[in-house]
Amino acid sequence: MAEKSSETMKKIVSLAKRRGFIFQSSEIYGGLKACYDYGPLGVELKRNVKNAWWRDIVHKREDVVGLDCSIIMHPDVWKTSGHLAGFSDPLVDCKNCKERFRADHAPEREPGSETTYLEGGKSSGKKVKGVVGEQGYICPVCGCGDLSDERQFNLMFRTSLGPVDPMQELINHIDELSGLDKNARKEKVAEIINKSAVYLRPETAQGMFVNFKNILDSSRVKPPFGIAQQGKSYRNEITTSNLTFRTCEFEQMELEFFVEPGTDDEWYDYWKNARLNWYKSLGISEERLRLREHEVSELAHYAKGCSDVEYFYPFENEEGEGEWGELEGIANRTDYDLTKHAEATGKDLTYFETETKKRYIPYVIEPAAGADRATLAFLCDAFCEETVTDAKGNEDIRSILKFHPRLAPIKAAVFPLVKKDGMPEKAREIVDALLDEGISTTYDQAGAIGRRYRRMDEVGTPWCITVDGDSLNDDTVTVRDRDTMEQQRMPVSEVIAFIKSKLR
Repeated sequence: MAEKSSETMKKIVSLAKRRGFIFQSSEIYGGLKACYDYGPLGVELKRNVKNAWWRDIVHKREDVVGLDCSIIMHPDVWKTSGHLAGFSDPLVDCKNCKERFRADHAPEREPGSETTYLEGGKSSGKKVKGVVGEQGYICPVCGCGDLSDERQFNLMFRTSLGPVDPMQELINHIDELSGLDKNARKEKVAEIINKSAVYLRPETAQGMFVNFKNILDSSRVKPPFGIAQQGKSYRNEITTSNLTFRTCEFEQMELEFFVEPGTDDEWYDYWKNARLNWYKSLGISEERLRLREHEVSELAHYAKGCSDVEYFYPFENEEGEGEWGELEGIANRTDYDLTKHAEATGKDLTYFETETKKRYIPYVIEPAAGADRATLAFLCDAFCEETVTDAKGNEDIRSILKFHPRLAPIKAAVFPLVKKDGMPEKAREIVDALLDEGISTTYDQAGAIGRRYRRMDEVGTPWCITVDGDSLNDDTVTVRDRDTMEQQRMPVSEVIAFIKSKLR
């Protein structure tokens, strides 16, 4: 991990904006915290990550089918799943800098110990000494130990559906509300709001559980089989950080794999290893990946077991450089979800095995990955800098994104050596041929050839194809490899097959 300096994340963030991977949302209005936009290259990278997941989870398997559920679902879904009552985080306010944060993510300190912080949390404030409270943690922003009591904060975004405006309804009942005591007023307000309340989904999983019977009735599937889904989810996160690692709007890639009870441990082990190996197969460094089994105290109430695939991100923290962060969770959810939805709706969500005459509610193994976190991990892992020496002996720093070819936003770049003598026209012909084959390709004729190579290195393009004077005579081109910088001469007719073989 030592090669990742404390400046690495700053360089990645700078590159991400400069080259059109990730922008701050609404930046011209000052930006919106925890919201980001994917630029031209970023959207291609994220799409390639999602496509790779879908191909390997759905298209290459006979036991998984796909689904695309509505983001807004019946509110009783979230009541049954426990999200309305229990999907919350401990919220704390810092009395010094006024920042709000999650108590369970705050730096821990010995209660009663001394802490030093800047008054008001401002860089120009004077230094103040304080004492860590009984909670045993301090503000992660300013280091102050003078904090409010913890209170639970529900993470779901609530909105309304239908012609009833809850604000107007509250206004209509304003006289009635003013005559009630605090608790009665709170109950009445909740009653008014809940008449039209719906929620943006905080996860994609529940849509697959409530469609379990539809999938059984409409598809030729039987346990063990899976339902896969990709889509947006929304959580009103208290603490957001480190670019797209934790945001309020994010995209998930989830699989619910239904198995016969008694076989769940075997499938749990299978999916743990399969998902860890998937990241390795797409080029993430093994030393920056690990599989961490949850302690019993960490497990959700419905889980028999859970493991996280974690990546060592180059985030800065108090302990040093870098931080392990969750990429994907693999959980054994038992039969909890199907049982709860069956009880709430009265619907039969069992599976009947005709050969053995057995009827049971399947257990579920859930590999749940974040498309945004995975995209960030691939971006961080691909970034590196190398010192190179030119023909004159001058040293230069080469910034590279060493993406796996399947993930690279641009697969190939085609250059005419000079902008004359028919070379641009020949290069354009090659670009069109590559695009016709579905290979993402760009054309660049601006500047010296070395600078064009550097531009493509920095955005992760695996191959650069140069058309020169000989190309017009013998129909050959030079193909340069991004990682090794080695060049080889080949006929134009072989370029497409060469790139396709590498992509496979």
